[in-house]
Amino acid sequence: MTAPETTGPTPRACASGLARAFAFLGKRWNGVILGTLAHGPAGFAELARALPGISESMLSDRLGELSRVGLVSRTVREGPPVGVSYQLTERGCALLPALDALATWADENLPG
Repeated sequence: MTAPETTGPTPRACASGLARAFAFLGKRWNGVILGTLAHGPAGFAELARALPGISESMLSDRLGELSRVGLVSRTVREGPPVGVSYQLTERGCALLPALDALATWADENLPG
């Protein structure tokens, strides 16, 4: 006995890469932090001021996550006072054209 043939449309699926990208970049603050660092290296306090509404613990968590996946590098400056600076890595910079395109699309298509 053979299984009956199934007919009908093939189920649609989102490309796995796109799903992974939005799962990561869609996490609250990840994309915005990357966009903020597009303007150059910044210290923790500078980032906190540039991102109103983010708590220090959330900023610390997100910077750690972005660093672990290789999109942001963390540099400790010898002191006194000791300072920490964050900047995009080469992999992080590779996202900038996509982030710019998303920002342009949002400006043109989403209500302000």
